[in-house]
Amino acid sequence: MPLDKVAALRKTTLFGSLDEDTLRALAERAVERTLAPGEVLFLEGERAAGLYVIAEGAVRAYRTNRGGREQVVHVEEAGATIAEVPVFDGGGYPSSAAAEVPTVVLSIARDDVVRLSAERPAILLAALRVMAQRLRHCAALVETLSLHEVGQRLAQFFLEEARAHGRRQSGELVFEVSLSREQMAARVGTVREVVSRAISRMEKDRLIQIEGRRVRVPDESRLLEYARGSRLSPGAGGPRRG
Repeated sequence: MPLDKVAALRKTTLFGSLDEDTLRALAERAVERTLAPGEVLFLEGERAAGLYVIAEGAVRAYRTNRGGREQVVHVEEAGATIAEVPVFDGGGYPSSAAAEVPTVVLSIARDDVVRLSAERPAILLAALRVMAQRLRHCAALVETLSLHEVGQRLAQFFLEEARAHGRRQSGELVFEVSLSREQMAARVGTVREVVSRAISRMEKDRLIQIEGRRVRVPDESRLLEYARGSRLSPGAGGPRRG
């Protein structure tokens, strides 16, 4: 089915307050682009021509060090915008971005956004909300990377995935993880080998059980204690399933 650009724009915080005629006019100027998983949308430092609306799928923003190690800064899903900062400060992209899954985005030129913002101050207020949320997220990320061990970060990642995509099954939280060990490492700021060791320890301590891509959390409160750095009681969590 053809993408409904107006509906995609209406779902965003940035453009959701616009009237129907303005949305349609903006939709006519928005350029649709389809991305395969892993395909790069833009690179850190590139001159920004505009921002993107995620119509379908998900996009991760990330930075890499000189050795090529990736650190995910944030992940945005359908209904979100990405690359607002360079639209308003005129600089380059502050991070790189790539599709997590098959993704469709709408590209909106910087001039169109700036013109609309001048005409509709509500867009500026919405942009402030979006960037304030990102700032809070980045502050939390810095704290997590600085003060928490890899196992704790991974436990927090599993909790967030379980709460966003999980379901209750026989008293457990069950969810699917589509990310590879390498991708999980980029989320929690380490390398694949360390993630694999951390997962093995968590399985041994009966915090999680992994079968293929399916993850089971027998006791959510216990996993939360571990994520916060609390010492675990030996043998808690019930018998381990094969």
